Amino acid sequence: MAGILLLAGCGPGDPAELIDVRDAIPGVRLEIRYATPNNFTKSTLYPEARCILRREVVEALAKVQRDLKSDGLELVIYDCYRPLAIQKKMWEIVPNEDYVANPAKGSRHNRGAAIDVGMFDSYGKRVEMPTDFDDFSEKAHYSNIDLPAGILINRQKLRTIMERHNFAALPTEWWHFDYLGWQRFPVMDLPFKDVPD
Repeated sequence: MAGILLLAGCGPGDPAELIDVRDAIPGVRLEIRYATPNNFTKSTLYPEARCILRREVVEALAKVQRDLKSDGLELVIYDCYRPLAIQKKMWEIVPNEDYVANPAKGSRHNRGAAIDVGMFDSYGKRVEMPTDFDDFSEKAHYSNIDLPAGILINRQKLRTIMERHNFAALPTEWWHFDYLGWQRFPVMDLPFKDVPD
């Protein structure tokens, strides 16, 4: 499989491999918002629209995509690995740990072990969710049940399939999922350009 980067000295039991998701899930839909100004910072933070994750995270995500496709759905990916330098920029804008991880601790995204996703249907239409991506309001919280029944079903479907494949939901963001065992992976500040295509 192409697009693998091995990082040395990351601790025992940690393969520390980064893989471009497109290599494992051909045709996956990417909408990497931080490679555009269409995000909460209103600025372009990433030099390119790539989704890079740990090998085992990608393998789990491929199973999510398989299950969704059997239901006539597919993933759309908004964010994956994020260098620590970019995490610091985000924290300067929104220093609120409900929505942006404190760079002093590092984000699950900085470890290549978190992903932000939504869904499209087989007709290429975005599946309606409680809010758009990066909506930092209570409308995006799982505790928000004041929503049409169809949206609640959509949100639960995404969560159920993600949890089936070892991802945990973030209570404040319906789109964000942490891979279980993320603590094993180190925080990284590797630029996108240093991860092979």
